[in-house]
Parts: sequence; C-alpha cells; structure tokens
Amino acid sequence: MGISKFVGKKILLMEDDFFVRDIYQKKLRECGFVVETAGDGVEGMERLKRSTPDLILLDIFMPYMDGRDVLREIKGNPEWKNIPVILLTNFSAREGVRDGFDLGAEEYLIKSHFTPSEVLGKVESILEKGAKGDTMKETGSSKEAASDLAGA
Repeated sequence: MGISKFVGKKILLMEDDFFVRDIYQKKLRECGFVVETAGDGVEGMERLKRSTPDLILLDIFMPYMDGRDVLREIKGNPEWKNIPVILLTNFSAREGVRDGFDLGAEEYLIKSHFTPSEVLGKVESILEKGAKGDTMKETGSSKEAASDLAGA
C-alpha cells in the first residue's frame, strides 16, 4: 500500500509490545499518518489529554491500565467518546470480543489473524465512514464476524 488518502490524520497507538508497536508505527507512517505511541494505558491517556487523535489502535493487555479501562474512559468522556477505537489484541476469548464491542470499540482485531496491511485497511475504512458522516457505531460485517467468533 502506498500513501493513504488520509495523509496527516492522527493515530494514537497504545501497545506494550515494542516490536508490534514499531511495526504498526512504521506501516502507518509510511502511508502518511501522524502516529503517536504509548507503551501502556496510563501513558496513552496522557497522550490523549495532550492531543486528540482521529483514531485509536488499542491493545487490551497492557501494564498499569489495561485497554478495557482505557476504552471505558474514552467512551465515558464527552470530548473523546466519538473517537473510533480499534482493539488490536491477541485476546480472542468470546467474552473479550463481546466486551470490546459492548464498551464501544468499532473493531475487534486479533493480531495473529491480520497483517499490518489488513489493519491499515480497517483503519482507512473506519476513517472513510467518518468522512462520510456515518455514526460509525455499526460496522456490520466486522461485528457479525466477531459475534460469530464469540459464538453469540
């Protein structure tokens, strides 16, 4: 993938695994996104307070404050509640998928099932929906697939 049509859009990437964080940061920057990173939930919340991103990529299991708590804070704050959040995790338990959507995630992506290019495609798809003025609450196929995965 080359330069995205969303050049300059801000992505906040919260991921405690340096290797994974580095891969996604490089991929997103290659495509023209402005990327801020955080290695844990507390650091991520501090970055969020300083600068509002267009989208957040959020791991679930992180030190100090996990992704579910971060997501609760984001969706409970009137200033941040409309920022789309993609959970990018290896936690694939049924209750985890269900909880992620119940807490307000736009997507629930299991790292081992998606390449960085596929994740980039999901990022662009969500930003496209936002650019068209959609509510972005129901992303249909992904939620149906997650529901299937969760056995709901």
